[in-house]
Amino acid sequence: MSATEMQYQQLDAWIDAHFDEQVKFLQALVQVPTDTPPGNNAPHAERTAELLAPMGFDAEKHAVPQADVKAYGLESITNLIVRRKYGEGKTIALNAHGDVVPPGEGWTHDPYGGEVQDGAMYGRATAVSKSDFSTFTFATRALESLNAPLKGGVELHFTYDEEFGGEMGPGWLLAQGLTHPDLMIAAGFSYEVVTAHNGCLQMEVTVQGEMAHAAIPDSGTDALQGAVHILNALHALNADYKKTTSSVKGITHPYLNVGQISGGTNTNVVPGKVVFKLDRRMIPEENPAEVEASIRQTIESAAQSFNPPRGGKALKVDIKRLLLANAMKPLAGNQPLVDAIQKHGQTVFGQAIPAVGTPLYTDVRLYVERGIPGVIYGAGPRTVLESHAKRADERVQLEDVRRATKVVARTLLDLLA
Repeated sequence: MSATEMQYQQLDAWIDAHFDEQVKFLQALVQVPTDTPPGNNAPHAERTAELLAPMGFDAEKHAVPQADVKAYGLESITNLIVRRKYGEGKTIALNAHGDVVPPGEGWTHDPYGGEVQDGAMYGRATAVSKSDFSTFTFATRALESLNAPLKGGVELHFTYDEEFGGEMGPGWLLAQGLTHPDLMIAAGFSYEVVTAHNGCLQMEVTVQGEMAHAAIPDSGTDALQGAVHILNALHALNADYKKTTSSVKGITHPYLNVGQISGGTNTNVVPGKVVFKLDRRMIPEENPAEVEASIRQTIESAAQSFNPPRGGKALKVDIKRLLLANAMKPLAGNQPLVDAIQKHGQTVFGQAIPAVGTPLYTDVRLYVERGIPGVIYGAGPRTVLESHAKRADERVQLEDVRRATKVVARTLLDLLA
C-alpha cells in the first residue's frame, strides 16, 4: 500500500470515529431556523461560530450592513469565513449556504427537529445545504488530523443569501475584498459533480387597469383579464423554448414559470391591479440581456393588443427585474477538482460520479464570474428529487453525508499535499 493510500485510509478512519459528533453538529445547525423570507439569518451564523469554536476553528463574522440587507428585502445577514493556512500555495474555498426556503405544509417530521429515523435526518436544510456545513468542516478537520505537510490553505465560507441570489452572501464577501480563493467547492445536492448550471431571470410585472363595480364591468378595465392575456403570451413562449437545447449534459432547454400572482380588492369589484412574478431559466448558451429584452417585448406587445371596453383605459404595465443570476460556465482550471472528486467518489461510493450541468441556479456563479474555477459537490442523494429539497420532509441519508465527507477530505489532500 502506498503512503498516499494509507493517508486516504487514515482520513476515512478519522471521519468514521468522529461521525457521531458530525451528526450532532448538523442537528444543532438544523435546529436554528433560517426561513428566507423573512431572512433573519444572523442568529444562525452566531450559533455556527459558537459550535465551531471548540473545534479550534475561529469564524470571522462579517455582518452585512443592516440598511443594505433591509433594502434587499431580508432582515439580517452575517457571513462567516474560517481561514486555515498551511503554507504557500492555492487556497480552496468550501462554500455552503444556511438560508432556506420556509418549510411549508405537509411535514410528518418537525422541520427544525433534526430527527433521525431509519438512517436519515429530517428537517429543512438537512440536504441543502446545512449538511455541507458539516461535510466541509469535518473534511477539513480530518485533513488536519494527519499532521502531514500541506501547502496552500482552506477557507470555509458559510453564507446566508443563496435563495435570494447570493449578492449579499458570497457576492458581498468577494466584492468587499474579504476573500479571493484560487479554487472552490460549493455545497452539493446529489452524487454528481456539477460543473455548470442555468441562469435565472426573475421579474415582477404590475398590470394596471381601472377598478369598476362588478354590476357595471364595462365602466372599468379588468386588470385580471389583461394579466391573463399577457400570461397566455408568456406561457406560449415555452413551446419555442423547448426547441432550444443546451449542449451541456444535465441541462435541457430554457423554461418560463409564473409562480406568484396577486390582485383585486373584493369579489364584487373589477380588479384594477394585478401583480405577478415570473422565473425564466436560461441555459448557459443564452445571452441574459437578450432574454430579458425578449420577455419585456412579449409583455409590452401583449398589453398593447389587449382590448379594453369602449371608453375604458388602456392597460399599463410596469416591469421590474428582481433577479438576474448568470449561468455557471465551466472554467478550464476546475479540472483538478473534477478529477479528484470523480476518482474518490468512485472509490467511496462504489459507482461512477458523472460531471454534469444542472437546471438549478446557485451562487457558485459569483465565484466563477470572478475567474475562480469551481464545482458543486457535497452531501446528497443520487438525485435532487430524492432529498425532498424545498418540499415537505426534506431529508439526507447520514451514510451519504459520511461518504461525501470522505470524498471532500481526500480531494483536499490531493490538492494541498
